[in-house]
Amino acid sequence: MVRVLLFASLLAASFTLPKASAEEKSKAPEKKTAKKPAAAAKEKPKAAKPEPPVFPPVLPGGKATATDTSDEFLKPASTLKDDVKVARTAPTVDFLYYPGQDYPGNPWSNWGDSLAVDGKYYASIGDHLAPAGNAFVYEYDPERKTFRKLIDVKQLLNMPEGHYVPGKIHSRLDMGSDGWIYFGTHRGSPRVTTDQYHYEGDWVLRCNPSTGESEVVVRGPVPKHAIPTSVLDPKRLIFYGGTAEGADAELKGIRFFAYDVKAGKVIQTGPDGPYRYLIFAKSTGKTYYSSGSKDDDPLMRFDPAAGGPPVQLNVALGLRAASEETPQGIVYTLSSGQGKGDATLWAFDTKKETVENIGQAAVGSQAYVASLDADPTGRYLYYVPGAHGGSEQDDSAVVQYDTKTRTRKVIAFLNPLYAKKYGCTLKGTYSTAVDPKGDKLYVTWNASRNTKVWDCCALTVIHIPESERMP
Repeated sequence: MVRVLLFASLLAASFTLPKASAEEKSKAPEKKTAKKPAAAAKEKPKAAKPEPPVFPPVLPGGKATATDTSDEFLKPASTLKDDVKVARTAPTVDFLYYPGQDYPGNPWSNWGDSLAVDGKYYASIGDHLAPAGNAFVYEYDPERKTFRKLIDVKQLLNMPEGHYVPGKIHSRLDMGSDGWIYFGTHRGSPRVTTDQYHYEGDWVLRCNPSTGESEVVVRGPVPKHAIPTSVLDPKRLIFYGGTAEGADAELKGIRFFAYDVKAGKVIQTGPDGPYRYLIFAKSTGKTYYSSGSKDDDPLMRFDPAAGGPPVQLNVALGLRAASEETPQGIVYTLSSGQGKGDATLWAFDTKKETVENIGQAAVGSQAYVASLDADPTGRYLYYVPGAHGGSEQDDSAVVQYDTKTRTRKVIAFLNPLYAKKYGCTLKGTYSTAVDPKGDKLYVTWNASRNTKVWDCCALTVIHIPESERMP
């Protein structure tokens, strides 16, 4: 479980004590000099405490959207590695704050991967509160530049007072062949997944963009476990998940499960489940995952056609993030770079079940990437290092990786402009998606408005110049 950073307390101002006065001269007892009073210690001025951010977050002048095209996007960060290219043409970028952030969260944040389909973008945010939090799924229309709320988790579940309500959506959003978007919910804090709060496990939910409906698919497919990771087989409508145990759960550790939506039942579950991400091969219907966070943890395969428990393969790769399968039958993955100097990019051949190390991901000081997307041609990958805070240290670099030339290129350094012009620092993301046309990259940010860690969620829509995505 990725944990949120705590706000650091301010240091108390220091004081300077005066030196002791000199001794009186012993050889002149008849002329004793009176002791001068010590000078009053001067207190150093305390730094002004920043004003707390207001909710809901708003752009200057109350505007709903800001659109910028600037050469500042192409100014290299001081941390940029020597072998990383920079785009020649600046993108146009739309910027918006997510609606619904009407009160302070703990903090408001995104944790689950997003989806771009049929000309729209779908993403989730949550308030991270516990034991009774809330989370939302929004549809964004890039033509109208407007949001539409598809699901309010607290409203949908309508739990009694004192009962657990999830404050996060930590899993992917995936659309099934039935037109519904599926995802799992997650705890705001592990300490509230107890019988005291009537915790029975988290939910698999779905919402329908066409009708506006939302509903519960199942609660607690693994009893008293949360669901931080998932992927959907859209054709067969099998929802695959990895869990995190609740405090009072009988089954311990990360569990793998497969839930058949049509049949309404769990068709497989077992221990040593996916650590943070799953691979789905749409060409074969097979699902893969690793039970650990290391690059040498073996890959597991589940084949619903064959039945039985997952099978261990004689290959290993890093799997903190994964793309969808490309037209070439490749799924690209990234190892976990959290707390490390770099992360490894891997190519997984879904038909041969072979892996290849294709290079390193970091372009500056940050290496932790939690969302990885391939464009529709399968040639270009997109990602943002510094997922759990820290992306601003590399000026919030948005990276394009060319799988043919195996080179990294930054298409925009976003943070300097947004911090200076709008007072918003782009701290990191778990949620990116490429438009099916390949011309836009959506990034849902954990953003800060003069706070040490993030306090709200914002969206950037990066319109990638055609010259920067041509062979």
